[in-house]
Amino acid sequence: MPSHRVAILAFDGMEVLDFAGPFEVFTTASRVHGRQRPGAAPPFAVHSVAPRPGPVRARAGLAMLPDNTLDDAPAAELLLVPGGVVDACLDDARLLRWVAQAHAAAQLTASVCTGAFVLAAAGVLAGGPATTHWEDADDLQARFPALRVDRSRRWVDQGRIVTSAGISAGIDMSLHLVARLAGRALAVATARQMDYRWADA
Repeated sequence: MPSHRVAILAFDGMEVLDFAGPFEVFTTASRVHGRQRPGAAPPFAVHSVAPRPGPVRARAGLAMLPDNTLDDAPAAELLLVPGGVVDACLDDARLLRWVAQAHAAAQLTASVCTGAFVLAAAGVLAGGPATTHWEDADDLQARFPALRVDRSRRWVDQGRIVTSAGISAGIDMSLHLVARLAGRALAVATARQMDYRWADA
């Protein structure tokens, strides 16, 4: 059995790399770990969760078929909410309730880019430091004044809640989460396997 189950929300209008970047980090980490320790349980198992059955279409038009819906998604130790066009998510009370419930059951909750708006609207990101895409930082601060939006950071780690800036920053944050959950050595090896220059700060 994997040590950590990772649930990544998938929805119409999501930014492709906000979803695919973290997906690649956690699945690559498990692959690298398997090479380093043959026969050992993988550190991560990733599943996608959509608001309803059927494919979702990302912001640039790419279609994907999620693994689960809100009704049948298994519990996860790490919940990750990507960004993109999140207006429909913010108006979906059922989705926001699910995010709040999944967060309550999780060890960690994270967002990429405008996914921070979803966490805040769900009551998960209620205060303290946070970040999002630079283009949306002022709006996040205005909508949720209890937050301290930091425009200078690639990601902000509050402990149970981690937010990242836009798009590629989600890869940096996900490597940070691999380091937290499975060790820095695996995070470094994962970044090397991905040929990715990790902004470890």
